[in-house]
Amino acid sequence: MAAAGDPLCRPATEEELADPLSVVDRAGWLGGNIKGKHVLCLAAGGGRQSSLYAAAGGLVTVVDLSGAMLELDRQVAAQRGFSLRVLQTSMEDLSGLADASFDVIIHPVSTCYVPDVAPVFREIARVAKAGAIYISQHKQPTSLQAAYERNAEGYSVRHTYYRDRPVPPPDRPTSSSRRLRESGAVEYLHRWEQLVGGICRAGFVIEDLVEPKHAKPDASLNSFADRASFIAPYVRIKARRSGNLGQATPKLLLL
Repeated sequence: MAAAGDPLCRPATEEELADPLSVVDRAGWLGGNIKGKHVLCLAAGGGRQSSLYAAAGGLVTVVDLSGAMLELDRQVAAQRGFSLRVLQTSMEDLSGLADASFDVIIHPVSTCYVPDVAPVFREIARVAKAGAIYISQHKQPTSLQAAYERNAEGYSVRHTYYRDRPVPPPDRPTSSSRRLRESGAVEYLHRWEQLVGGICRAGFVIEDLVEPKHAKPDASLNSFADRASFIAPYVRIKARRSGNLGQATPKLLLL
């Protein structure tokens, strides 16, 4: 993706960097100001996320498994004069980061690449300060279960919900599948109890949850937007680290 110039790896534009929070926080979950706050961009290499949060005044650390993606972050930071820390590691192992060291944790879609999300959430909780905001986006379970081509009744469910093995790739690539599944990627379905419940059990209070809308009523048949009219592809969750950093108590609060 880094070598091919994938859209996720393209630097932010001058216009976006001039008003970065309007790009990354349209819902206003960050309160309109992150200046001086320690921000972790988790599994978010590629030069885009880190530069936007740095432009907003955040003290940014970016973690990614890919050295090539992190090199893009280094290049953009050098070009823009941003101060940036980078760490090449997996989501499950943040041992290179200190306990309770971040005010904001940003986690784009990536949990689908790990077989078990519980260790990921535990590590995020460990590095989060009391009261820290954790914003994550995940693939909807039903989206991973469903077909990529429409039949007479819609998009059928093809794969089981209770599963430990990866979700099979599409039988053949389509415009929709190419938007939803990276070629060659191994992806796992995580149930709602593992996503929402897992975040709560790690010691967070969930404050909001939205499903970004990608549906279009006039979308062409079998397109990404057409499928999104039947199945929301993603869910975005805002959570706050509990003040008690000892024994985590499961909590769910939807405002």
